[in-house]
Amino acid sequence: MAPPTTDVRQLPVEVDLLALSFLGHFAWEMLQAPLFSSMSDVSHFAGIFICLKATLGDLAIALSAFWSAAGVGRSRRWFMRPGQRAWVVFFAVGLLLTVGLEYVHTQITGRWAYDGAMPVLPVIGTGLTPILQWIFVPMLVLWYLRRLDRKISHSVCP
Repeated sequence: MAPPTTDVRQLPVEVDLLALSFLGHFAWEMLQAPLFSSMSDVSHFAGIFICLKATLGDLAIALSAFWSAAGVGRSRRWFMRPGQRAWVVFFAVGLLLTVGLEYVHTQITGRWAYDGAMPVLPVIGTGLTPILQWIFVPMLVLWYLRRLDRKISHSVCP
C-alpha cells in the first residue's frame, strides 16, 4: 500500500512564480537591451539597473496575470489544470498590460525608445521582443511551476 501524499509546500506558490519569473525576465531584459535606443548611452552598471527596474515591472505584470487567472480558475493552483480559461486569462492580461505599458512609456512618457533594429508591430507600434517576452518567459515559468508543484505535492513527509 502506497503511503498517503501530503502537501509539504512551505511557501505560497507566488514566491516560486516570482523567483522563476525574475530569472527569465531579467535575462530577457539584458538580451533585448540593445534593441532600445535609450540604452545606447548608459554605462554598463546603469544598464543593469535599468534592466533590473524593468524586471520588477515584469514581475508586477506576472503577479497581476497570475491573480487574475486564479480568480477565474478559482484556485491559486489553476496552472495544474490544462485547458482551463484561466490559462487564456493569464496570457491575455499579461499581453494587454505589456502592450499598454509599452505604449505609455514609448509614446506618451518617452521613458524609453526603440532602436531601429527593434521589429515593431504595425498599428499598435509595440516592439516585437516585449510581446515575445510575455509569451515565452511565462510559458517556461508555468511549465517549471507545474513540475515543481507536482513534485512538492507528491512528496511524503517522514
